[in-house]
Amino acid sequence: MRFSKDIEKIALKIINGERISSDDCLKLLEHNNLSEMFYLANIIREKRYGSFTTFSVNRHINYSNICQNKCLFCAFRKEENSKEARRLSIDSILKIVDEIRNYPYLEIHITGGLDPNFSFDDALTLVKKIKEIKKEAIIKAFTMVELDYFAKTSGLKDVEVLKRLKEAGISSFPGGGAEIFSPRIRKKICPLKIDGKRWLELSKKAHKLGIPTNATMLYGVGETEKEIVQHLDKLRSLQDETSGFMSFIPLLFQKENTPLKKLREVALAEQLKLYAVSRIFLDNIPHIKNHWVMSGLKAAEIYQWCGVDDLEGTVFEERIGHEGGAKTPIGMTKEAIEKIIKAANRIPVERDGLYNRVKKIGAA
Repeated sequence: MRFSKDIEKIALKIINGERISSDDCLKLLEHNNLSEMFYLANIIREKRYGSFTTFSVNRHINYSNICQNKCLFCAFRKEENSKEARRLSIDSILKIVDEIRNYPYLEIHITGGLDPNFSFDDALTLVKKIKEIKKEAIIKAFTMVELDYFAKTSGLKDVEVLKRLKEAGISSFPGGGAEIFSPRIRKKICPLKIDGKRWLELSKKAHKLGIPTNATMLYGVGETEKEIVQHLDKLRSLQDETSGFMSFIPLLFQKENTPLKKLREVALAEQLKLYAVSRIFLDNIPHIKNHWVMSGLKAAEIYQWCGVDDLEGTVFEERIGHEGGAKTPIGMTKEAIEKIIKAANRIPVERDGLYNRVKKIGAA
């Protein structure tokens, strides 16, 4: 393939398996030839994973939408006295888990707001009791924002919080709460939330304890291309040091029920290019995941040719993106996920929550 002159040298680096610089990454984001971006990302994707696209059977549980942070981008958050406030008891969560206990490779994804009535002891009790019901379940629970809150409210050091959660049965931590690391953007949209430095600090401590985590980036909140590159570069630098990130997930801002609804729409072409450039630049993070809840189902087919090798999972019962106006289903069956993967002429492979492949479904 012949490349445009402005990215010809960068393309050669990528094809030869060389690392590109932050400046190179910015040039790619500014480049408008999508076919070249997709081609380069797909080279990397297929070299690592061939035609396989993975997914998991996972159950999302949001234990509370009551939160002390007041992030402008979050339609999920509610005040304690709101009619829409929703706090699940530990017993009600365990009932949900019991209903799905027979699935062999279950991933349980637990996150919530910074709820003053959900303590660190509650978190430990919940994880321990889930493991009693389903010993082999992969529990991916509590973002870095929640971990910071547990440390502050319990008076324990970060490492002690992380160790106790690991001992209780946590398998990994989700990537939420990273938003975008830009102080300029965070000051506008989430001034009360921990900053990017703190998010990275807690991720590093988790990695050092052998707890894998995931990484995200919220986009469509007024960020510049340079701020995107800075975010990606901080993730890549930490991964060089710890190798603890399993996946990177770009999250498209769902703005409909927020004060930020006047922000411009991110064009599909921009979304696709972001995924492709992320795959190219994040050479040390194994998986690029598409959270189809926010991107849409038809787009999920295309992403698999732009560097994406994982389509999240069945994601039942997702609330956070849907509160923001996501039009996708609130959860999907395995068969529906497989259909999306096969529609892209890829081969679906079921995995567990730690990216161990458990079942190849069949050829596309």
